[in-house]
Amino acid sequence: MRMSRLYLPTLKEIPAEAEIVSHQLMLRAGLMRSLTAGVYTYLPLGYRVIRKIEEIVRQAMDESGAQEILMPVIHTAELWKESGRWDRFGPLMIKFEDRKGREYCLGPTHEEVITDLIRDEIRSYKDLPLNLYQIQTKVRDEIRPRFGVMRGREFIMKDAYSFDRDFAGLDKSYQIMYDAYTKAFANCGLEVRAVEADTGPMGGKDSHEFMVLAEAGEDEIAFCQQCDYAANVERAEAGFKAQEDNEEMKPLEKVKTPGQKAIDDITAFLNTEAGKTIKSLGLLADGEPVLVLLRGDDQLNEIKLKNYLDVLELTPVADEDFTEYFNSVAGFIGPVGLKGVRVVADLRVKSIRNAVAGANEEDYHYLNVNPGRDFQVEEYVDLRMVRAGDRCPRCEGSLEIKSGIEVGHIFKLGTKYSESLGATYLDENGKEQVIVMGSYGIGITRLVAAAIEQHHDENGIIWPKAIAPYQVIILPLGKGKAEELAEGLYEKLKAAGIEVLIDDRDERAGVKFNDADLIGIPLRITIGSRALERGVIEAKIRRTGEQIDIPLVEAVDGVLDLLEKIE
Repeated sequence: MRMSRLYLPTLKEIPAEAEIVSHQLMLRAGLMRSLTAGVYTYLPLGYRVIRKIEEIVRQAMDESGAQEILMPVIHTAELWKESGRWDRFGPLMIKFEDRKGREYCLGPTHEEVITDLIRDEIRSYKDLPLNLYQIQTKVRDEIRPRFGVMRGREFIMKDAYSFDRDFAGLDKSYQIMYDAYTKAFANCGLEVRAVEADTGPMGGKDSHEFMVLAEAGEDEIAFCQQCDYAANVERAEAGFKAQEDNEEMKPLEKVKTPGQKAIDDITAFLNTEAGKTIKSLGLLADGEPVLVLLRGDDQLNEIKLKNYLDVLELTPVADEDFTEYFNSVAGFIGPVGLKGVRVVADLRVKSIRNAVAGANEEDYHYLNVNPGRDFQVEEYVDLRMVRAGDRCPRCEGSLEIKSGIEVGHIFKLGTKYSESLGATYLDENGKEQVIVMGSYGIGITRLVAAAIEQHHDENGIIWPKAIAPYQVIILPLGKGKAEELAEGLYEKLKAAGIEVLIDDRDERAGVKFNDADLIGIPLRITIGSRALERGVIEAKIRRTGEQIDIPLVEAVDGVLDLLEKIE
């Protein structure tokens, strides 16, 4: 492709709306332009990268035995109401009515549609297992679209759905997809880590996220430094061993703590440690009051609590409503003497001795509070956020926490959708059985951003060769012989099947060099008068910065050999 004809509107300055590197570089390198918040038009270079990622993913899916289909973007409300997710997905869905008043939505995911398809087609155990996938646009009404394609309203996604006779079959299908994902990401040139994850609104039994480790990641993952344990912090557990506290229990004592509500204020006022306090959180779980207890130095993991309580929504109780729900006072609530309210406590609360807790009275706290003696809790569960340095739940190692970008997510859905939508088959005995399902997604456009976050420097993008929009860029500097040789090399590389750009623009050398670095083509070939005097062309590997002279007489073979060595 000739850059004189390529639609490539590069930018020198960082756009004001771009907060992270990938968003900045996708705009500066002319990969995309914004139509509105979270909605983008992909320009020639950007779309070439997308298509390459799609092909790598498509090849991995096809090799796994999955079959490609294409489903509609417009979904009927009836299907989503059958599954019970019309309200559960809530404001993330863009809903509308047609001219006859029938309700629809733009598809944020396709579990309902695919289940509706197969419930009318699969009749026998002989039809299973089956795996169908598509690569298609999804639409979600994100409350705050940001970070470019990392969190957009419209995005391209590969989603696959497996159908099996039983959970043993699902386990096999799940592993096949796990392996296919691992291969696809590796073939894209990305370092990706699979971590245990929460199933969220998708539902089901187990799930894994595939994370690109990057500073700009919206997610945090905890992983062990000694074993292969890794999990999203929403799911991560810390190794727990009940520790015996031999400190003698002291008498319960009420003390005045005027205006001291926050843990930091209390610890300073009473000259104690946060780990010797009990944090009491008054929450509404789907409208029902629940008191949650943690050690003062721990933070609540709301996902764990939601999953344990099996609720959709957790909301803090308003200060003025504490009397109604807990017969207590905001900022001074505690478990001692509290009656008629469900109490759930983190595991670490059980072994605390002589702690500080709210006294359910304005400006008062209790000293020397002891679980089992001063209050009872029947529900002790893991509720806290893990922290760096926590013990691994599977070995004696410690946990490290890093930021990551989710680029893939796989779920063992089980019978969640097949039961609600009536997807069944007849077994060998003619008995009706419920189909067991799995769901598997890859964010195609998000992969573009993740690749940039993992592969860039101060000058621009450094594309892995497999997904680079072009493999080679030729920069002729000057007219005459340099231009002639550049044109000849361009044509020969194209004939050899190499994706090659030639910067035939009437621009200064500095502009050409800067744009070549910005758009991140793996191999740059410079043909200028000084090099020609030495009988060579100059090659530069974008990733390493290594510069190599290739003899003119070996130009084509030299470029091909060098390109073969680049990752």
